[in-house]
Amino acid sequence: MGDDPLEGRGGGSQGKRVARAEFDIVVIGGGAGGLVVAAGGAALGAKVALVEKHKMGGDCLWYGCVPSKTLIASAHVAHAMRHADRWALPAHAPLVDLAQVMERVAGVIRGIEPNDSPERFRSLGVDVNLGDGKFVAPGTFEVNGRRLTAKTFVISTGSRPAMLPIPGLAEAGALTNETLFDLREDVPHLIVIGSGPIGSEMAQAFRRLGSEVSVVDIAPRILPREDADLAEVVHRRMVDEGVRFHFEASIAKVEGRRGDLRMTLKGKDGAERVIGATHVLVAAGRKANVEGLGLDAAGVALDHGRIVADDRLRTTNPRIYVVGDVAGGYQFTHVAEHHAGIVLRQAIFKLFWTKPSTVVPWCTYTDPELARVGPSEDEARKQGIAHRIYRFAFDEIDRARAEGETDGFTKLVTDPKGRILGAAIVGPHAGELIAEVVLAVSKGMKAGDISASIHTYPTLASINRRVADQRQKEGLTPSSKGWIKRVFGLQGR
Repeated sequence: MGDDPLEGRGGGSQGKRVARAEFDIVVIGGGAGGLVVAAGGAALGAKVALVEKHKMGGDCLWYGCVPSKTLIASAHVAHAMRHADRWALPAHAPLVDLAQVMERVAGVIRGIEPNDSPERFRSLGVDVNLGDGKFVAPGTFEVNGRRLTAKTFVISTGSRPAMLPIPGLAEAGALTNETLFDLREDVPHLIVIGSGPIGSEMAQAFRRLGSEVSVVDIAPRILPREDADLAEVVHRRMVDEGVRFHFEASIAKVEGRRGDLRMTLKGKDGAERVIGATHVLVAAGRKANVEGLGLDAAGVALDHGRIVADDRLRTTNPRIYVVGDVAGGYQFTHVAEHHAGIVLRQAIFKLFWTKPSTVVPWCTYTDPELARVGPSEDEARKQGIAHRIYRFAFDEIDRARAEGETDGFTKLVTDPKGRILGAAIVGPHAGELIAEVVLAVSKGMKAGDISASIHTYPTLASINRRVADQRQKEGLTPSSKGWIKRVFGLQGR
C-alpha cells in the first residue's frame, strides 16, 4: 500500500491523503477496445496515456479481421473465376500466386495502419508509451522506467491463439493466425485443426486459392455453436468445393516438419489413421494475455487464467476495468469497441449503472456467411424459453436468384406474442442482413414491425420482411379468415 503514490497517509484529523493522479485514464493495450477508450477519452477532455508493447491496432488489424477478410476476398474472386459459367461467362482456372495474394493482404494492413499509429494518437492528445510494462501498485503502472498514475486503468491486452499440447505440433512449425499471413510459399496441402469460425473461414479460403485442405476436429460437426441445420448449409458448400473433414477425431501426434507432415488421428473407436500435408494451422481456442502485467501488485484477481470482473467490467480493483478479449465472453472486435463505450461512460460520466448489452451479433465469413443474434433455436429449447420459429429460404428471394446465390435461409425466433428474440441467417451477405434484426431485438420490436416496414425491391434484405411475414400469416387461421369475410362482406372462397 505504501508504494502507491495515490495512497499516502496524512496526519491528525486529515486521515488518508490521496495524491492527485497524473492521468484520468491509462489504457494498457492498443487493440480495438483500448484504442476506442484512448481516442474517446481524449476527445471528451480526459488526460489519457496508452501503453502498447507490440503493435498498435491489435489482433484485428495485424492477425485477425483485416487480413482474414482480405484473404477471403481474393479467394472469392478466384472461386468466381472458376465458376463464371454460372453467370453465363467463360469459366477458367485462375493462376494463383499465394505470395502475391499475401502481399495484397499486407498492403491492406499498411493502408489501415496509420489510423491506429502512435503518431495519430499523439495528435489526438494521447500520451503513447511503447514498451512492456506492469503494475507496481494498485494505482501505478510502470513502463520504460516511467510510473503512470491514473484515476482509472483499462486493461485491453487481448488474447492469443492457444497452442494445443499435441506431441510434435510445435516442432512441425504449426501456424496460427499470428503467423499464417506471413506465408509467402505455396501451400499444397493444409490441415486445419478446428472447424469453428476461424478454422472454417481459412479452410474454405485456402481451398479456393488452390490448396488441398483437410479439417480435423474433435467435435461431431462444423460450427458447433450454431444450429445444425444452418451449419449444414456451410458444411455442404465446403464439401462440394473439395474440403475434407475428419470429425470426432483426436490428434495423437504430428511428425515431420513444414513441407512434409504426417498427422496421426484417433477416431471414437480408437482406430488410428495417418493423413499427410505440407502445412498445419491451429484454429482451436484462444488464451487471454494476462502474463507479466503485475496483476497481483494491482490487486486484480485471476480465475483459471481469466481476469475476474463484474457485469460492469470492473476487476477486483474497482478503478481497473477490462475490455475486449481479455474480459472473457464474446471475443469480437465489435464487442471490444462496445466495452470501450461502457467503460468511458463509467470512468468519465460516472454512469456506474451502465452495463454491456446482452444483444451481441456475430458472423462467420464463410461462403455462404452465417450470422446470428440472440438465442438459437437449440438454445431456446434447451433453456426452456417459450418460442416460435419461422423460416424463409433465399431461393424465394428474387435478388438472390438474380445473383445466383440462393443457398441458405433465415430463421426468426420470437416469443409466443411475436416479440423478436433473435435470428440466424445463413446465406449471401448474412453479416450485413443481421443488422436489422439486431436493432429489432435491442428495441424489443415484434415481427409485425419488420413486416410492416417497406424494404427496397429487389434486395437480399427483403428476406427479413418475408420471414417476419410468416409470423403475421400464422394468425390467418380458417376461422379468422371466415370472421373477416363475414364482417367485411368479402366474396372470395
